[in-house]
Amino acid sequence: MGCGYVGLVTGGCLAEMGHLVTCIDSDPRKVAQLRMGILPFFEPGLESLVQRNSQQRRLSFTSDAGVAIAAAGVVFITVGTPPLAQGGADTTQVMAAASEIGQHMQPGCVVANKSTAPVGTVQRIRDILDRAATQRGLTYSHEVVANPEFLREGTAVHDFMSPDRVV
Repeated sequence: MGCGYVGLVTGGCLAEMGHLVTCIDSDPRKVAQLRMGILPFFEPGLESLVQRNSQQRRLSFTSDAGVAIAAAGVVFITVGTPPLAQGGADTTQVMAAASEIGQHMQPGCVVANKSTAPVGTVQRIRDILDRAATQRGLTYSHEVVANPEFLREGTAVHDFMSPDRVV
C-alpha cells in the first residue's frame, strides 16, 4: 500500500524476483500514470524494471485496495510518515492503511510495515487488525512484522536487489 518511493521500488523489485505484485495507491491519477509506465520520480533502473514487469503481468497497479488486499498473502505498508513538529513520525497514514487492510485481509495474510515508525507501531497495527476482524465476525491472529527500508535514493534498485546484508 503506497506507490511512493519505497512502495514502488519494493513492488518493482519483488516483481523482478518473480513475485506477483499489485501496488495500491489512493491517488487514481498516479495509478493511471503508473499503468502507462510513467513514474512519479526518477530512480536509476526503476523505469525499465517497472515497464518490463508490467508487460509480463507480474506487476500491476490499482486504487481498489479491497480486491488487491483480499487476494494478498503479504501486504506491505509503504505510506508516508512525515515528521511532527516535535520531531516524531506522524503515523496517521500507517494507521489508516492498517484499518483498510483489516477490512479486507484474509486469514494467513502477513502485514509488513516498511514505513518509518516508532517502536510500538507493530502492536498498534495488530490492534487495528484485531478490531477489524472482530467487526467482521472473524477470529484469527494476525502476523504483523516490521520490515524497515534502507534504500538510498539513486541506488535503491541496486540496494534492494543486491543487499550487503540481510538480517
